[in-house]
Amino acid sequence: MNQNHLYWSVHLNHEEGIIAETLNLTVSLRGTREVRDNCQLFRLTGLLDAFSEPTFRKVMGNKIDEGPKNIILDLSKIDFVDSSGLGALVQLAKQAQTAGGTSQIVSNARVTQTVKLVRLEKFLALQTSVDVALENIKSS
Repeated sequence: MNQNHLYWSVHLNHEEGIIAETLNLTVSLRGTREVRDNCQLFRLTGLLDAFSEPTFRKVMGNKIDEGPKNIILDLSKIDFVDSSGLGALVQLAKQAQTAGGTSQIVSNARVTQTVKLVRLEKFLALQTSVDVALENIKSS
């Protein structure tokens, strides 16, 4: 059985009135997508590695094309990012910019360390929280 299937379901966040689509990208990478405040917020958990990268890149690229063009990737629950994952993040940032949008990444200590090793923290617009990232989009 191919483990790179994409499964969708929809959940309503009653507190905020926001609909979140569940993205089961791979066995090791899962997440949700919310459209809010002229941006797409993706909350991801698991591993962003060579195994999950092709499906991640394809799904995220399609979502950027659908819009809105501003994206926030909440990677605060990501356990591991390898060089394939970093490459996908760079490509998505470029794709969002080319489409006229922005991208921001909410990070945790592990992700931040990996990104800083290759000196991409400014290019990938690392943020400390989703609220900070949302404010940055509102003010841009």
